[in-house]
Amino acid sequence: MDKQGQPNAGLLLIGDELLSGRTQDKNFPVIAQFLGERGIDLCEVRVVSDVEEDIVTAVNALRSRYTYVLTTGGIGPTHDDITADAIARAFGVEIIKHPDAVKSLHGLFAEIGVEPNEARMRMARVPDGSQLLINEKIKAPGFCIDNVFVMAGVPHIMCLMLEVVGQMVEGGVVMLSKTVCIKRGEGDLAVPLAGIQKRHEEVSIGSYPFRDGDVFGANIVVRARDEAKLAAAFAEVEKLV
Repeated sequence: MDKQGQPNAGLLLIGDELLSGRTQDKNFPVIAQFLGERGIDLCEVRVVSDVEEDIVTAVNALRSRYTYVLTTGGIGPTHDDITADAIARAFGVEIIKHPDAVKSLHGLFAEIGVEPNEARMRMARVPDGSQLLINEKIKAPGFCIDNVFVMAGVPHIMCLMLEVVGQMVEGGVVMLSKTVCIKRGEGDLAVPLAGIQKRHEEVSIGSYPFRDGDVFGANIVVRARDEAKLAAAFAEVEKLV
């Protein structure tokens, strides 16, 4: 947790296809919203390739820094699905075939009429000591070890695993926000916004510019965990309209 005791998180997106631009990641915004709704601050997002050393380095950096680490990608049946091995190495434990994962996968493959061959059964491999991210909807599970939650990269499967993660993490105080649209350039707003920010240090004020035809403007977003402090700062921002 951070110095105020507020839970926080780091996100690790794994996959060569993300870095090449071949696949457009859809998981990040879903996870960010999931964490925000639970009062867990997402503080860092990294994208790494399917290289074991890179995954190990990133996981160890994130898990020592944040309350929770969530990862996506690399837990399928192919040779480049190496996330489980990398996580095991990061924690210094052996990789095992989890008996509950084996049972679940055999049931899945029997249901869809495919052979539970060696490649498919790779999805039962998890670091020793892991807890499965599994329920009646998930037959090929993700896993959790310590504060690291390892999920699939396929968006609809990731969302199912995220439901399980939601039952395992402890949230905090949810960040509140209010937005006002001001049709003036940021250059006109910079000084007064800085003054408001200085008077309300426990409130976060962000300016996000836009152009609508010939009109320049900015959406000013005011964020705080305390409703009264949010309202006080927002009242000053509104006067800039």
